[in-house]
Amino acid sequence: MHSGRRFTLKEVIYWTRRDIYLFTIVATIPTALYYFLNIKWLVIPWVAIGLIGTAAAFLVGFKNTQTYNRLWEARQIWGGITNTSRAWGILTRDMVKADEKKDIQILIYRHIAWLTALRYQMREPRLWENMELKSNKEYGKFIKIAEKEIPLETELKKYLSEDELHYILSKKNRATQIISLQSKHLHLLKETGKLSEFDFIELEKTLTTFYDHQGKSERIKNFPYPRQFATINQMFIRLFISVLPFGILQEFGKLSQDIGPNFIWATVPCSIIVGWVFHVMERIGEATENPFEGSVNDVPITNISRTIEIDLKEMLDETDIPAPITPVNNVLM
Repeated sequence: MHSGRRFTLKEVIYWTRRDIYLFTIVATIPTALYYFLNIKWLVIPWVAIGLIGTAAAFLVGFKNTQTYNRLWEARQIWGGITNTSRAWGILTRDMVKADEKKDIQILIYRHIAWLTALRYQMREPRLWENMELKSNKEYGKFIKIAEKEIPLETELKKYLSEDELHYILSKKNRATQIISLQSKHLHLLKETGKLSEFDFIELEKTLTTFYDHQGKSERIKNFPYPRQFATINQMFIRLFISVLPFGILQEFGKLSQDIGPNFIWATVPCSIIVGWVFHVMERIGEATENPFEGSVNDVPITNISRTIEIDLKEMLDETDIPAPITPVNNVLM
């Protein structure tokens, strides 16, 4: 998540500079043919280009709306995880018998392990994600993604026993199995009289809620913005940018008759600016569609997990509290 006031123009241009180079070539070639070889039939009526631009703008607007909805839903899910985690902390602290503080700590630490496993699963790459694009990989050098720098095993060691750690690491969906361990532990506490039947049911409901949050996160992670819409959107934008100079040539050709023949070269910067605007709108939607991929536009699940960890450890009155995560280069992960 970008935590500054806004992206600067310099950052956006740096992000899209390769595309600007391409737009320059696309605009220069027809203009040079028109100017040097006097090939006037290159021009395309502006009405045809306007129709393509209208269709492209409609699709871009639709895509950006839907990808923003994916991002906002992901943020709501992790907001729910935050609230339910705090509820889990007070329920386990107050429902499990006071003389069983070790059990309380195990239940809370295991929950932090669930948060850790879930955020690592959310950062796993998918084929349709965009972090392998050169522009995104370059920008990624300026951010720090803990899930890609620290092994999962190292993080889970802090919260699980050695036996549980080996058991969880042997599973494919680690987060799911950690919740399963929580349920088994609650059942054991109930059977040994350390947890009442009513309290057991309440805590089991909370575990079910965690599964609900996890499933919603996995749905967004594992189901991309529909590829047919993404493909058509990109094709229309590229088509529009490709034919745009031919339409602008016609308009600047008329003006050059009064102003001077060299004015036709104004086609190049005008085509670059208009094409860049449409392209950036399309790229913004593309950069928003996967809110867990590890980009600067992600939901800050690492920071959210750390905030929950701090809250839960303070409920245990512990003194070894980790520091909050702070933005790196105005990016909070």
